[in-house]
Amino acid sequence: MNALEPRGASTGAPLLLSIFSGLCASLVGIGLARFAYTPLIPALIAAGWFNPGQAAFLGAANFMGYVAGALCARPLAARLPARLVLRTMLVLACATFFACALQVSFAWFFAWRFAAGLSGGVLMVLAAPTILPFVPVKRRGLASGAIFTGVGIGVAASGTIIPPLLHLGVAQAWIGLGVLASVLTLISWWGWPHAAPIVKASQAAPRSGRALWFVVLVYGLNAVGLVPHMVFLVDYVARGLGYGLHAGALCWVAFGIGAMLGPAICGALADRIGFRRAVHFALLLQAGIVAMPLASSAEWVLLLSAAASGVFAPGIVPLALGRVHLLLPPGSDAARAGWSRATTAWAVGQMAAAYAFSFLFAHTGNALPLFAIGSVALLAALALDVATSRGQMAATG
Repeated sequence: MNALEPRGASTGAPLLLSIFSGLCASLVGIGLARFAYTPLIPALIAAGWFNPGQAAFLGAANFMGYVAGALCARPLAARLPARLVLRTMLVLACATFFACALQVSFAWFFAWRFAAGLSGGVLMVLAAPTILPFVPVKRRGLASGAIFTGVGIGVAASGTIIPPLLHLGVAQAWIGLGVLASVLTLISWWGWPHAAPIVKASQAAPRSGRALWFVVLVYGLNAVGLVPHMVFLVDYVARGLGYGLHAGALCWVAFGIGAMLGPAICGALADRIGFRRAVHFALLLQAGIVAMPLASSAEWVLLLSAAASGVFAPGIVPLALGRVHLLLPPGSDAARAGWSRATTAWAVGQMAAAYAFSFLFAHTGNALPLFAIGSVALLAALALDVATSRGQMAATG
């Protein structure tokens, strides 16, 4: 028996391979299917495929698909084996890249970008909860961190893989991404567990339905707080402060490096101090990080802020999943439902904040208030979580 495998449970595949399959799922479904689109936008506009408004709307199509995927993941898993759903969504994600290489029409592209978001939403909800029931409790933070590292790798890859591919052409860039996603899908194919351990109905009952909704709300507020750095920081550095595109690109690289390391760092922290304390620490630290541009416009401060924010963009994901599993047993249908709600809250929080902040920025031309609002949202999440956690002390952290 694998040293990492809990007694009496078998994934049907080596546990480390299952964890790597989860990493591939987050890399393909989120890291590539979502984040690889951002550096492609200028090329799509320059090549005349779409105008700026259409390109932005296609980005929204991915968000819409992500919300739909988060909502339908649980019903799909209730009717079909989880490994079948996961494999199907990975194949769908791969297909979207090849389909987007065809310059057919705006409607064609919209449908496939929606499908890319849908596959990512399902993979985000199902991948980690399918694997984590087989992981010893004391190692679940590190394991979930490893799974969600794929998101950070995708952010980092979007700034390194896309430019060389674009030298070959826009269509060729999409095909290159499709080939990479297909290779990762093939590698992950045999690593998915055959079935999750059976969870008794009495064990699957939530300790507190209200506590779960507070966790979901905190997670959604966290998404709002990260939007200024994820969407506006690069433009603020490049144009708002006049540092130029190179400085803006450096901030995005720093963000990507932080994102690549974040899930493992946060997961290891949770294993050491508990998921509840780790979330409190993460929220407090994020509030300070997001407010850093308010305190200084020095380049090194902005680079540090970008890198530190990148740590928590995907790093908060394993922490939130761990909080759900403190309330609902991993592998239970209730746990999948809870994580589906949290994933949906994250997507809605990001989408709503992106549109609201864009509206505010368009009318003020000043990005600094956005960082202030983001920091306040994170402090509000911290205050809410600290207050509600006092009623959850029966759950071990």
